[in-house]
Amino acid sequence: MDPLSDVLALLKPRSYVARGFEVGGDFSIQFPTHDGIKCYAIEFGQAWLVMEGMPEPVLLTAGDCFMLPSGRSFCLTTDPALTPVDYRALIRTPADGNVLVFNGGGKAAVVGGHFALSGNARILLDLLPPIVHLRSDSDKATLRWSIERMMEELRNPQPGGVLVAQQLAYMMLVQALRLHLSEGLTGGVGWLFALADKQMCAAITAMHNNPAQRWTLHGLAEIASMSRSTFALRFKETVGKSPMDYLTHWRMLLAADRLTHTADSVSDIALSLGYESESAFSTAFKRVMGASPRQHSRSISDAPAIPVAPPEAAALTAV
Repeated sequence: MDPLSDVLALLKPRSYVARGFEVGGDFSIQFPTHDGIKCYAIEFGQAWLVMEGMPEPVLLTAGDCFMLPSGRSFCLTTDPALTPVDYRALIRTPADGNVLVFNGGGKAAVVGGHFALSGNARILLDLLPPIVHLRSDSDKATLRWSIERMMEELRNPQPGGVLVAQQLAYMMLVQALRLHLSEGLTGGVGWLFALADKQMCAAITAMHNNPAQRWTLHGLAEIASMSRSTFALRFKETVGKSPMDYLTHWRMLLAADRLTHTADSVSDIALSLGYESESAFSTAFKRVMGASPRQHSRSISDAPAIPVAPPEAAALTAV
């Protein structure tokens, strides 16, 4: 897989509930802070997005997609001067299928999902701005089918429709991240920014495709078609870590995921990630993750089970 797919597979995005809502007249709806990432699109109409900590409101128009990875509270409104109402007012309104209707609808419609991520979510969320706003005509054209299809599934429920809507929401999230990358990210530091650099992306892809290989700075520089010194400098400037530090960090994230979700032994995981001894692997794991592999496994097994929320509670988190 490519590095973005690798990270998303590791984070295991899970849509709480894909949801649409339609509003009418003048409106101003306040949403609370949230965990994970929200990704929505405007089906029709327009609204202002006002976010805590942002100096200016952002105008959203039909076809725009926006991601909110920072977890900050925000408001959707026809006029930033209006006094907002709590988002729970939406839950008490009539529904058109799985589309909530507020103030009679007809003015604007929003569709999308709220995604829970695994415990390593910071490797993605910390690299994204508070608002990712996709509004170019080409971006809208790319997203249009997902938006229209998802709203159709929500408005006209069919057998299996909830699952289809969740998968469409996930596809919209991946498309939004891909389009954000294609804008040619500059000025930031982190693996996500490095994917916009073809040479850095080639080296990162090689490490992801074969994390167990005994990579050397020389070998990675050759893949990037650069001299060793130039590659090392650019990688550190772009990613924020040396190539070898990045490789170690990625290996430990893979190891933590296997310790959490499989019954593989520590020694098997160590060998599969290129470590000749369990002790060398354990030392690296503790340095990166802050606990030994066995302490990590125990913390997972001792964690209380997460209760499954009833449908009405899930609906509250979906908007």
